[in-house]
Amino acid sequence: MKNQTDYQLSPTILALAALAAISVSTPAKDPLLDSWFTQHSGKYARLYATTSDLSSGNAKTTWSRGAVNQSLPAYSGVQEIYSSADWIYIRTSGLGSHVMGPWYLNAAKTQLFPNLPRNKKALYRIPRRPVVATTKTLTGLGVIGYFVDGVAMFDGQDGFSWNGSSESGGMGGGGIWNRDAYVNEGITFDPANAHQEQSGTYHYHANPIALRHLLGDHVDYDVATKVYRENPSNLHHSPILGWVRDGFPIYGPYGYSDPKNPASGVRRMISGFVLRNGANGTLNLAANGRTTLPAWAARAQNRSTALTASQYGPAVSTQYSLGRYLQDNDYLGDLGKVQGVDFDLDEYNGRFTVTPEFPNGSYAYFVSINANGTPVFPYNIGRSFCGTPTGSAVQNISETVTTNFVGGANSTLRMATPAAASYSSDVTITWSAVEGGAYVVRASSDLANWTQIAGPITASGASAQASIARNQSEIRFFHVNRTALANYDGAPANANVAQNASASSDSSTTTR
Repeated sequence: MKNQTDYQLSPTILALAALAAISVSTPAKDPLLDSWFTQHSGKYARLYATTSDLSSGNAKTTWSRGAVNQSLPAYSGVQEIYSSADWIYIRTSGLGSHVMGPWYLNAAKTQLFPNLPRNKKALYRIPRRPVVATTKTLTGLGVIGYFVDGVAMFDGQDGFSWNGSSESGGMGGGGIWNRDAYVNEGITFDPANAHQEQSGTYHYHANPIALRHLLGDHVDYDVATKVYRENPSNLHHSPILGWVRDGFPIYGPYGYSDPKNPASGVRRMISGFVLRNGANGTLNLAANGRTTLPAWAARAQNRSTALTASQYGPAVSTQYSLGRYLQDNDYLGDLGKVQGVDFDLDEYNGRFTVTPEFPNGSYAYFVSINANGTPVFPYNIGRSFCGTPTGSAVQNISETVTTNFVGGANSTLRMATPAAASYSSDVTITWSAVEGGAYVVRASSDLANWTQIAGPITASGASAQASIARNQSEIRFFHVNRTALANYDGAPANANVAQNASASSDSSTTTR
């Protein structure tokens, strides 16, 4: 293994395809290493600040509102991945690879949401050997894991609970009747089903639909309206969408009908929760009041289902409608129903199952939606972790690790094979790029003398290209070199890896 401070930044790559073939061994698959979405790591994060921006397609790479001033562009998502025997470390900006925003406080979209996302420069570790916990732990506020695009995962609550007379933030309400984030804050979500809290942490509480679209998980995107829609046709098993801090994966909503049989067909996973409306053997809260906890919540909170008068929730009303609180839902497993027969997912919103990535089986969480794609309780995971939640944010890496991926400004430059429509037509040179990087293309017929034939070309995304007039009289080798990089909002000052790629990252190939 190499220490994570020792890797070489943007090494020179000489890919003379016409002269040699290089054999590379394929490492064993590891879902926790292989599932991260890094294709856009060299692309700036973008957002629509208003509906006008969205309708015009005016996506911004810098923005300012309230306490957030993102005055320099930041690269999207996962920027680095490291591993040791026990941990996977990711460094992420926390910003979506899709275009984020806009956010509003009301359905009419006349009141701007006060917060915008910020480059969080987060370093987070996830355990490689997850263990199902005997004693369960409440999920809590803030980050409980990361989705594979580097966006933070939050649980189903919005941080407010009932204090006996009103709703208070933090633990001011005692944490007995916790407000449901999707029910109470869903109006502030962007089309991707995400928003950010005061510090600018962009996050999903429920159904990360834009990420699912990027991963091909049965979601269509209307380019004209910029709306995501569920498309449950030609079903296949959902991909891994993220990793919870207990080390278990979270999948999209579609899994095998029989958790032990990958040939059993694929269908939408059914949540084990229902509203306490008198159906399915539940207590009718509208008639009986919020005077008792459902059994799952009593277990999670380590208290009795019976409450004292001071612990009662507000009566069901227009203002405090049924479903406003997490505890307005009951778990069917506590009502005589059977997991695997009447519903699919346990009270933590997962199950033990085989999956494409775990053919021998694993515990896995699943995103919960209804048939049209609307999120349903408990959304991503339940109120408690199934496993032991040892994953957490860290300030630095204090052990020897293997460098598994470096992206963003430090991305390795790779060239595709030159392409041309015909023997006499121009040659198109395409290469992976870092947005904001300036590139030049050089040519040589003898690998000794090089002449610049294109550039500088400033990349506007994670790839760039140049069209070169063909010289039919000689074989030519092409060489791409990054000569400059625009200022960007990079890694934190205390990061224990270098921030900027060398100015001479390059790649070469050949054509006739």
